[in-house]
Amino acid sequence: MHASFPFLVLLVFHFHGHLSHAAAPVSTGISGDGHFIYNGFAGAELDLDGMAVVEPDGKLMLTNVTSQLKGHAFHPSPLRFHHDTLSPATAKNATTARSFSTTFVFAIAAEYVTVSGNGLAFFVAPSKNLSSASPSQFLGLFNIDNNGNASNHVFAVELDTILNPEFHDIDSNHVGIDVNGLVSLAAEPAGYYAGDEDDDVLTNLSLNSGDAMQVWVDYDGRATVLNVTLAPVETPKPKKPLISVSVDLSPVVSDTEAFVGLSSSTGPFRTRHYVLGWSFAMDAAAPPLDYAKVPKMPRMVTKKRRFNKALDVSMPILALAAVAGVSFLVWRRRFRYGEVREDWEVEFGPHRFAYRDLFHATGGFDDGEHLLGVGGFGRVYKGVLPESKTEVAVKVVSHDARGQEEGRMKQFVAEVVSIGRLRHRNVVQLLGYCRRKRELLLVYDYMPNGSLDTWLYDEDPPHGHGTAASLSWEQRVRAIRGVASGLVYLHEEWEKVVVHRDVKASNVLLDAEMNARLGDFGLARLYERGGGAGPQTTHVVGTMGYLAPELAHTRRVTPATDVFAFGAFVLEVACGRRPIDRGGRFVLVDWVLELWHMGGVLTEAVDARLCGEFPDEEAELVLKLGLLCSHPVAGERPSMRQVVQYLDGDAPLPEPPRSYRSFTSLAMMQNQGFDSYAASYPSSSSASVTSVGAVSSVHSGGR
Repeated sequence: MHASFPFLVLLVFHFHGHLSHAAAPVSTGISGDGHFIYNGFAGAELDLDGMAVVEPDGKLMLTNVTSQLKGHAFHPSPLRFHHDTLSPATAKNATTARSFSTTFVFAIAAEYVTVSGNGLAFFVAPSKNLSSASPSQFLGLFNIDNNGNASNHVFAVELDTILNPEFHDIDSNHVGIDVNGLVSLAAEPAGYYAGDEDDDVLTNLSLNSGDAMQVWVDYDGRATVLNVTLAPVETPKPKKPLISVSVDLSPVVSDTEAFVGLSSSTGPFRTRHYVLGWSFAMDAAAPPLDYAKVPKMPRMVTKKRRFNKALDVSMPILALAAVAGVSFLVWRRRFRYGEVREDWEVEFGPHRFAYRDLFHATGGFDDGEHLLGVGGFGRVYKGVLPESKTEVAVKVVSHDARGQEEGRMKQFVAEVVSIGRLRHRNVVQLLGYCRRKRELLLVYDYMPNGSLDTWLYDEDPPHGHGTAASLSWEQRVRAIRGVASGLVYLHEEWEKVVVHRDVKASNVLLDAEMNARLGDFGLARLYERGGGAGPQTTHVVGTMGYLAPELAHTRRVTPATDVFAFGAFVLEVACGRRPIDRGGRFVLVDWVLELWHMGGVLTEAVDARLCGEFPDEEAELVLKLGLLCSHPVAGERPSMRQVVQYLDGDAPLPEPPRSYRSFTSLAMMQNQGFDSYAASYPSSSSASVTSVGAVSSVHSGGR
């Protein structure tokens, strides 16, 4: 992490969770220079900005459920992190950072069980002005331009539940210590040691479990040792810290006054971030919080209704009339909103939406203003959930329920729920599903800027942004990098290997900030790591022009088949042309490869609508990368991790081998046994603007 100010000291904490609610008395007290304690924040003179508010019972809420927002709360008085130099006795220590200690109790309430906002942070900064910070993955403290600048003098401790490969996170539930950036100096899975200082048994904590937790951060300025400890709320502070690392903050911390504060950001996920109590001390241990005074998250209280005697007498009569009316309403509702629900689906409950909520959210699945597109497997509607006002995309897929075996549907829903646990900023988030009669409904986060192919090919992309020429080279490369990062996560970093099987521009969606997210996991296959060469399929499914040629022989899906599709995608985005066009007479990879073999200017293949506004060296790298990933021999293709290294300049891109000769992809596939289903699958469609959940297995047996 970085900032544009002269220095910045951060203690950063990312969290996710989902809490219940309960009220409790609160109190606030402040004492001494460099010492304060807030047992709740009622009456506290905090300086707040963004979405931050103090609720009547004393809870500090940094963000509400609105997405892409941030909130900050500062202790109003500045603090000194270096000793004064007024006497010879203290002069020798003037350049040594003072010891300090802080602790706080946090709680995070996410709208969905599986995902929440980007995190919560305790930080020290020379200024209260964080207006330039991004409300996304930078925790409300940084933006894409100032993150990574070594001159920021940044120190951070993070509790992170979003795996960001670009920061080399170890997993999606860890504690890390950072200096001048989000790549951790040390990191450990979240948890605590319940025994003595020699205890090596870690009790795991799930940061997104919804449970209230307490954090302690203790810095010893003389020993230059930082300890970070985590435990459930009201649990005594563990004797053994989760992380203990040697780090000298003297060159990091400014010798001028600085402010301490709390910050959070929601990113795309609607989350309430709460802090319930907070204390801080210089040159001493942070004062312990009084749990009796710290506010609690509210619980649902059932109100009992009292009836007078007249109602008690008339109740039986009213009940008889009510039964008839209710029976009719229940019958009518079941007829209108009837769902298919079976016993085995109980385990998938958190992901199950009520049909009536989706019905009302989409205006009764209105084919007018609510219809976003019509894809090969169903219709996609924009909706707003009634209670939360969350914008969603709802994919409605029809299937022949009578022809489906329960086991097969159970397997499908299990895979849907598994994919729903994917968490990456370049992967579209599946929020849940619903089954009704012969329909399967998939609910996704809504992407306001639609699919990338509409920007490449439509004359009028979403929201009147103009023609494809308005999609700059920088935006195209950013989209390529985003998809590459998402595929690294799917192939190497999630708990299972996920092969997407349909990487293409129409399945890449753009959020409000034009960040690319890979969607439409309807063809995806999951298998255990170390499970061999990957599963075989009955049918080859996907989109012509993106299908790896070896699929015709092996029928086996592997990460290498995704890499081939990614190569076609890279050329598509760079050249602004479909992989196969003009009725199959034009093959994009052949055209670019011919330029390469003829020794021509390779950048002539770049989309002419950019009018040459791109760096030649980067454009040549992107085109060669597309050729390398599109190699007809699977073993010659790089892994997606290597692709990211090439794009980031961390490894030199090898030249496409001269033995790599042109081949006509369409003829090759048709001659080598690709079935008619694959050949007939549409290569792209403007109707799939938010077609983020095609369910091919229900139709074709592609799983």
